[in-house]
Amino acid sequence: MTLVAGVVAVQGDVSEHADAVRRAGRAHGEDVEVREIRESGLVPDCDLLLVPGGESTTISRLLHEEGIATEIVAHVEAGKPMLATCAGLIVTSRDAKDDRVDTLDLVDVSVDRNAFGRQKDSFEAPLDVEGLDEPFPAVFIRAPVIDEVGDDVAVLATWDDRPVAVRDGPVVATSFHPELTPDVRVHRLAFFAADEADPLAR
Repeated sequence: MTLVAGVVAVQGDVSEHADAVRRAGRAHGEDVEVREIRESGLVPDCDLLLVPGGESTTISRLLHEEGIATEIVAHVEAGKPMLATCAGLIVTSRDAKDDRVDTLDLVDVSVDRNAFGRQKDSFEAPLDVEGLDEPFPAVFIRAPVIDEVGDDVAVLATWDDRPVAVRDGPVVATSFHPELTPDVRVHRLAFFAADEADPLAR
């Protein structure tokens, strides 16, 4: 059986996520077909969904204009897994603290956009992530900070005492960019709940 993974491609880093989810699937013994989502009508056919980074105001506007927003909400309400990274975290949050971002209210957190600084302040950090046996090389680029977490949200990782990865039901959301590293363990954690101790998870 082939799983269909949709990568929201209205704006942001699409190819890296597509490659990561394919490799994560192979590591789990699953064939993954990737479809780029730029218009409505495609999300309902997806088993897995990814909302990449980019510019959160632009992504939010285009998701609503193209009719994709309601399909993403339905995907999560059906219990299907989703990974949202960086701007994807902002767009799927309960509160982005920015009226320009019409959030999807799928992850019960509030965020501060660009709280880790601007492009020049980007950095990589070894991150202890719940469910992974060894630190993950997390890449932070204009990253948001999660400053409030709902009661039913599990914090998977923190940096500088602030949450940077969470799970809310079928959604895993991160402040960092897991696709910008050869390590696909976060994608496996989001979609296959695999233990990173498996050497194929690398």
